[in-house]
Amino acid sequence: MQAAIYGMSGLTLTAEERSFFGEVDPAGYILFARNCGDPEQLKALTAALRDIHGRDDLPILIDQEGGRVMRMRPPAWPQLPAGGAFDRLYRTAPSSAIEAARMNARAIGLMLAAHGINVNCAPMLDVRQPDADRIVGDRAYGEEPMQVAAIGRAVLDGMASAGVVGVVKHMPGHGRATVDSHKELPLVTASAEELEIDLEPFEALREAPMGMVAHILFDAWDSERPSSQSPFVIEEIIRKRIGFTGLLMTDDIGMEALSGSAGERSAAALAAGCDLTLHCSGKFDEMLDVANHVGALGVEGEARLARAMAGTRVGGEDGPDFAAAVAVRDELLALA
Repeated sequence: MQAAIYGMSGLTLTAEERSFFGEVDPAGYILFARNCGDPEQLKALTAALRDIHGRDDLPILIDQEGGRVMRMRPPAWPQLPAGGAFDRLYRTAPSSAIEAARMNARAIGLMLAAHGINVNCAPMLDVRQPDADRIVGDRAYGEEPMQVAAIGRAVLDGMASAGVVGVVKHMPGHGRATVDSHKELPLVTASAEELEIDLEPFEALREAPMGMVAHILFDAWDSERPSSQSPFVIEEIIRKRIGFTGLLMTDDIGMEALSGSAGERSAAALAAGCDLTLHCSGKFDEMLDVANHVGALGVEGEARLARAMAGTRVGGEDGPDFAAAVAVRDELLALA
């Protein structure tokens, strides 16, 4: 099994993609809006991916946070609230906000599972900071670390109740970035003491099944390498200081925060201690380059992946159905 997760180009697999995926046997796949046309098409696509490998627990990822970040979009699928909606409710009714977030996450999980998707790249545990880039903005669950952690835990629990695994992101914290890492490399100059605030939500949820590491240069920890390619950040901060025990993947390796080819970026991230590289664009020449630079998932990585995907065996029967979960969510959010 190759230590990579790939995107694909469109609504169906091309013959070229099918052959490539069968040959390299990646750890999993990630879907974007270009892959999500309508329910029947999406179910056929995820089934086709599983047919290649014969693995029921094949990780098929998506970013379905709500608000600005949704790959399954109206009119084919319902609009979902952004993280900021739960932040606003928490300020006046914390318990209601936690339950609303849990019900929203259960509804998302049920929707994803019905389409053959078993991993959602959420919750986002970045602590929002003033004057930071809007890339975090209303996606965040707040500016207070333990509030972010409490809502984040509810999101993990809600999705897990539907058999969908969550990915905590963006370790060790994207909330201070003043530029968008999709476009350039953010430099965070905060001290190690100041950065303790950013670490708190991840520490509280350190036993999450999966995590995603950001492409950010933290001057206090490693002034030369972005966090996704820094052995110090991954080993000393994420693994030891935070105590994260789950599967660790990069943020999209194609983001402009990084330099070098897709393959070179991937190799550097894996050498630094990431379990998996995440290549999202679906560009075939870049996927070939990644495959030429990336080896097999390590023994520890395989064990972490297996533990994470064991959560997908949970059924969605024990709890409210989609409509009931949405109704509870909306009733609670109306309190704000």
